[in-house]
Amino acid sequence: MSQDYLNTPSARRGPVGVAVIGAGNISKQYLDNIAVFPDLKVLVIADLFEEAAQARAKEYNIPEWGGVDKALNHPDVELIVNLTIPAAHVEVATAAVKAGKHVWTEKPFSLDRESGLELLKTAQEAGIRLGCAPDTFLGAGIQTARRIIERGDIGTPLTALTMFQTPGPESWHPNPAFLFQHGAGPLFDMGPYYVTALVQAFGSVRKVAAIGSKAKETRVVGSGPKAGEEFAVEVPTHVSAMLQFEGGASSHSVFSFESPLKRAGFVEITGTEGTLVVPDPNYFDGELKLWRADVDSPEVIQATGPAVGRGMGALDMARSLRAGVPHRAPGELAFHVVDTLVSITESAQHGEFVAVESSATQTPALPEDWDPAAATLEATS
Repeated sequence: MSQDYLNTPSARRGPVGVAVIGAGNISKQYLDNIAVFPDLKVLVIADLFEEAAQARAKEYNIPEWGGVDKALNHPDVELIVNLTIPAAHVEVATAAVKAGKHVWTEKPFSLDRESGLELLKTAQEAGIRLGCAPDTFLGAGIQTARRIIERGDIGTPLTALTMFQTPGPESWHPNPAFLFQHGAGPLFDMGPYYVTALVQAFGSVRKVAAIGSKAKETRVVGSGPKAGEEFAVEVPTHVSAMLQFEGGASSHSVFSFESPLKRAGFVEITGTEGTLVVPDPNYFDGELKLWRADVDSPEVIQATGPAVGRGMGALDMARSLRAGVPHRAPGELAFHVVDTLVSITESAQHGEFVAVESSATQTPALPEDWDPAAATLEATS
């Protein structure tokens, strides 16, 4: 299906009008940035619980607040930032597309292939852009890693090893049950960060093999007002996955809520000439280490480029909309990541390799001097 609309500059000029849907905890991380980016203008914040939207509006000086329809029907809103719970992502994004709004969605893009494909189709037919987190790969850490790899410093990339291991969030999270339900667990909660980073290095995933397990059928809330409450564990809490990419490269990843030994953010990419230790893909910045054969210590490399945090992808999407160029974190990339995660789940269930049918086009690198604080979309007379 044609995506020529991505190469057509928008008719409007000046900062892009934004509405945020979802006033929960993560909205603060976004609003700390998008409320001050000069190329974005946050006009509305909406939530099913309107008092939550009102509180956020007051905190960030947002002029309007209310229910979801307030955001969808606002005439000056061009971009919806969808920060609802994962189960509502597709429903809210579809409603926004039908209202003629472009959509940036917090991860995951969808919880299954069917609804994700339908959303992509609906948006393409309407000429509407979809973008999706994680946008951490646009930060200095992963972008520096990408420049190192593309420069040939590790030779031809061949393999990768990633690990996310923790005891699980129930000890510190005041309401952790949803993190152990369908659409979450360590695979869907943290997997998007790691798989997105791997796709940036190796291209599209072609097939996967995985094993999953669940140590306990129930867990107990460890802190907050619900401390002591027991809840059901619905998904595997340990997943070990092998991925093979186009071109033949491969990776091994562990996603676990079962390890007292924490290894969050562990990413190594090995090529014919060296191994690169990459910053935590859950963050925007970090230190890199480049190991070469016959060298006792690594070369330490500081990440360079912007690393302001969540909202960078939405800003890139807004600037790309005005310029008439593809944005760097499109829905197709996010769907490919979901397709990969679903395939991992199926492989663990059935004990066999599963092919990944979708693909993701490698997105253009972000320039080192890309400045979120610059006003690049000033209105013209």
